[in-house]
Amino acid sequence: MPSEKRQYSPVTPDIAAKAAKIVGEKFVIFGDTEKLEPYSHDEIPETRYAHTPECVVRPRTAEEISGIMKLANAERIPVTPRGAGSGLSGGAVPICGGIVLLFDRMNRILQIDRRNMVAVVEPGVVTNEINVAVKEYGLFYAGYPMSLETCYIGGNVAENAGGGKAVKYGVTERYVTGLELVTPTGQIVQMGGKLVKDVTGYNLIGLMLGSEGTLGIFTKITLKLIPSPKASADLLCLFQTPQQAIAAVPLIQTTSGIIPTAIEFMDAAAVKASAEYLNESIPYERAGAMLLITIDGPDTEQVEQQYEAIGELSQQAGAFEVYVADNYTTSERIWRVRRNIGEALATITDYQSSEDLVVPPASIPKLVEGMGKIAAKYDVAIPCYGHAGDGNMHTRVVMNPDWAVDKWDQTLPRILTDLYKLTAALGGTISGEHGIGHKRKPYLGLVLSAEAIEMMRSVKRALDPNNILNPGKIFDV
Repeated sequence: MPSEKRQYSPVTPDIAAKAAKIVGEKFVIFGDTEKLEPYSHDEIPETRYAHTPECVVRPRTAEEISGIMKLANAERIPVTPRGAGSGLSGGAVPICGGIVLLFDRMNRILQIDRRNMVAVVEPGVVTNEINVAVKEYGLFYAGYPMSLETCYIGGNVAENAGGGKAVKYGVTERYVTGLELVTPTGQIVQMGGKLVKDVTGYNLIGLMLGSEGTLGIFTKITLKLIPSPKASADLLCLFQTPQQAIAAVPLIQTTSGIIPTAIEFMDAAAVKASAEYLNESIPYERAGAMLLITIDGPDTEQVEQQYEAIGELSQQAGAFEVYVADNYTTSERIWRVRRNIGEALATITDYQSSEDLVVPPASIPKLVEGMGKIAAKYDVAIPCYGHAGDGNMHTRVVMNPDWAVDKWDQTLPRILTDLYKLTAALGGTISGEHGIGHKRKPYLGLVLSAEAIEMMRSVKRALDPNNILNPGKIFDV
């Protein structure tokens, strides 16, 4: 429990009643442990990261959020913003208790502006619903993460989420041009708008992106849209070893002259777990690892030329089989396996740690090799998968089934320290898209200098003088 917890007041029945006057009585949960429990955790399987809130408030407007924040400041109550709860860093977990602000009611697509190619949305919109809404106009929002069918766009912005298509299209920050937000002290502030260029003062939108709900609460988000590609195809490339597969990635990127939409890596353990979880029959038995490569473009002919060139390069790099999926049904079969790896691995045991390492793309082979050595050193499984094209590799450190829980608790910090030191030595860092939250907070000093962390603390103190907005996350204040 962070030291900040001592400075806060509890949520009393009187404070809950004041919150109910702001948002409406039926939109406040208080005094009911069973109803509060779902908001005590995110998608991290281990219960050590969970903490039950004292109260959940479901606002509908920026003005209501402003009222709640002013109440919280006056009473010294911690407030934790929460979207869909699909995070993997404990970022939406109220570790200091207090109030959880839930955004399920702020779920409208407010405007689709075709002329300016933007959409204005509320933070509780499920990310995939944006693309469903703009598809008829020949547009799409390209910054979405892998969990697009469950996550909220507000959480994506708070984490600066990435995803499988980041190789070609980039991550969330490339597409956010405007924000309306409530500050930690309760002011409503507008930033940016429907602009392609804006260097008027500090880049406050950039500061808010990836701030993990510690600096502001998003109430409206303006997103840049781009024209939808007219054709796409996927390649599933099978390799004998993970080393062959991962070594093929820089070869494809530097010699093909093509920017793939996605290059996803999956080792044998990850593919096997997901395929069995889904009862899917893709031919994983003979492969030590696979690459899933997506190409899209303005017409079928160009896409065919590009996937043929990349397929040949993959074979030159050691792929013994290359399957082409050029229709929705077959592409979805392959991508379902990739998207469900995390969920499949989570069913094996609650004693595992989901990691989000990122290195310069050319260092991916050394990262994968180093992870194998760490797994052997500690006698644990470390299945590996992720966005090989942009250097962002996911992995799950899975407890040896022969261990007692005490041994796992004692050993995991050493494993993570070795993983993070390896990543730092390769020029990388400990999170590419999942965030620091409170799960990775103890390790921040392994990859950031004390001076850099203190600069961040200075920003936090200036914007949140009472340290009530999502306290205990990223670093201690």
